[in-house]
Amino acid sequence: MRVIGPDEPLGVLRRIAVAGSAGSGKSTLARTLCERLGVPFVEMETFFHGPGWTVRETWQADLLEYLGRDVWAIEWQGEEVRERMTARLDVLVWLDHPRALAMVRVVIRTLQRRFGRGSEIAGGNVEGPLRTFFTDRNHIIRLAWRYHPIMRARVRRVIDENSHPDLVVVRLRGQRQVNRWLRGPVSALVGGR
Repeated sequence: MRVIGPDEPLGVLRRIAVAGSAGSGKSTLARTLCERLGVPFVEMETFFHGPGWTVRETWQADLLEYLGRDVWAIEWQGEEVRERMTARLDVLVWLDHPRALAMVRVVIRTLQRRFGRGSEIAGGNVEGPLRTFFTDRNHIIRLAWRYHPIMRARVRRVIDENSHPDLVVVRLRGQRQVNRWLRGPVSALVGGR
């Protein structure tokens, strides 16, 4: 296993997962990578969430079918399937942003969703009212705060266990490093697309 930074060249870029806390930019980066690779983007939440925040019965089977393709990029989520996803990866992009950055982003995204811009989420769902931040332990902003160190620990565990020797982990800290990685190694590998 190799852990690299934003300037080191990549060997292969076919099956990529983007890890990070809520607000880190996982979906945005996965979408960008799909565009550059010329493959359709499918957000992880569309496999998982049905209407009314229900869990789709077929989400694991549908996701594993998607992961059976030759080329894809997706968010590194889904505890029940994470190990099988990791086993298929060529590259795990770790958005190891400071907690403050992720929190600012998740608050801005939540406000935008509540006030009409991009309000619908997978399964036709919408985030709850902002006032539920104080009463709902699972409000997205509270979840983002709680899960930031948990996501960091999960990626570190993959690195420490080294059970995927061919996996490349790209650790990016902050948006400047993300931009540098996209302009440098990713552009070089996909021919500037």
